[in-house]
Amino acid sequence: MSSRFRKSTPIDLNLVKRYPHARRRNRTQLHSLGRPAKKSGSDFFDSLPRFLKADDLREFISLVVKARHKDRPFHLMLGAHTIKVGLSPILIDLMRRDIVTGLSFNSAGLIHDLELAFFGGTSEDVQAGLEDGSFGMARETGEFFAAVCRCAKERDIGLGEAAGVFINGEKAPNRKISLFGRAVSMKKPVTVHVGIGTDIVAQHPEFDAAVTAAASHLDFRLLCSLCADIDRGGALANIGSAVILPEVFLKALTVARNIHRHKSRLTTANFDMILQYRPLQNVVSRPTVGVGQGFNFVGHHEIMIPLLAWGLRLGFER
Repeated sequence: MSSRFRKSTPIDLNLVKRYPHARRRNRTQLHSLGRPAKKSGSDFFDSLPRFLKADDLREFISLVVKARHKDRPFHLMLGAHTIKVGLSPILIDLMRRDIVTGLSFNSAGLIHDLELAFFGGTSEDVQAGLEDGSFGMARETGEFFAAVCRCAKERDIGLGEAAGVFINGEKAPNRKISLFGRAVSMKKPVTVHVGIGTDIVAQHPEFDAAVTAAASHLDFRLLCSLCADIDRGGALANIGSAVILPEVFLKALTVARNIHRHKSRLTTANFDMILQYRPLQNVVSRPTVGVGQGFNFVGHHEIMIPLLAWGLRLGFER
């Protein structure tokens, strides 16, 4: 067998060609973001048939409301697509109302939030950028992500908190629609769970895998603590993460149950556009067997999550 592959040396990322973010065309811009409904109103929810997923959605909302009335957490795990389809203002409103108590993201979520906060636009044309090697090569994105990681190291805090501190400290022009910035301002926990090589920032020479991983592991430990509270009558929803966050959640919940040895009771839900194996197993099914209820909802995030938010607001107003 040829040994030529074993002799290959790691590529020097200082050789990549980058460009200013201002030159990039973004598919997600500020004017296209959603907004919280001004009036909740009960007619629509009351008009839904008492069958199948309509009943499931009402029941899930009811269980979340009960959990929050007992001061138990309602935590969201969010794939990056939730930001790309304009849900940030709606999710911020749920945090402001103290319905949502904390957030967890994969690292792509942090990237999109940074770009929206600083540039007012995110989500590039992947196909076009792949063809000429420019995909993910906006210089400032890599620099800002690296700055967040340095902030985490210097302050000995997790990656999620460091993102909020950086966005607010740098007075990002659109920080009011930053999920990280607003979560930190509201003193709500926000965590980031990184897969090395899964995101565009790993293409940039500023990327420090060791510093990034250390900050993300601190967030994993924080999520373990949050899971101990969620597992005592709280609720959790996974929205749009097919692999990373369901896998991280299962391990964090295991650590919480291993250390605290408490009586488990929780409600979970998965929201996604298609059926996915890991969310069904690791969020909906396995954690709730004998100790709670798990729900699964299939539909586009830009429709389902405003509907969920509307129902939650109505549940708290009744």
